[in-house]
Amino acid sequence: MNVRETQQRVILNDGYVPEIKEAERTLSWYAVYAKSRHEFVAFHELHKKQISVFLPTMHKISQWKDRRKLIEYPLFPGYLFVQVHPYPEEFLGVLKTRGIVTFISLEPGKPTPVAPEEIDSLRILIESGKNIDVYPHLKEGTRIRIKSGPLKNAEGILSKRDNEYTFQVNVELLGRSVAIKVSAQELESLC
Repeated sequence: MNVRETQQRVILNDGYVPEIKEAERTLSWYAVYAKSRHEFVAFHELHKKQISVFLPTMHKISQWKDRRKLIEYPLFPGYLFVQVHPYPEEFLGVLKTRGIVTFISLEPGKPTPVAPEEIDSLRILIESGKNIDVYPHLKEGTRIRIKSGPLKNAEGILSKRDNEYTFQVNVELLGRSVAIKVSAQELESLC
């Protein structure tokens, strides 16, 4: 028996109406982490459970030796968004879904809601049909590592010059730096 069934039973039997906070009545969006390469599996399983789920995706052309194919990829690999009431039994229902690992939270044990405006903005961007680039949340001065390409595993600092981001390697002993322009998709934070 869940909390809401208990509350309904109390209302019917004694006429007592328990106080429910306004925030608990409304649905909220939450980010969940899925197993590696299980985003679509988790999406379909949540959909079967009739849980509102949003998996932002983009299309990319994948190249093999013999062919090219347009493939749908998650915009944020490993992450989906679910819309549920902030009740423990609803969180548990999501966590018991095949492919789901955990809720994203700033405070351990308490899932952090995602602002509905952010979800709406993501939907608008995806529905626009324009090319979307995903950028890590990096600030100027952050220590970074290049994760792909010929400079893979090089470490340095993110800097900005003429409104373009650059990957900068400092040689402290000489008091000199070298920098190249990089795509944010190639970078990961070391902090």
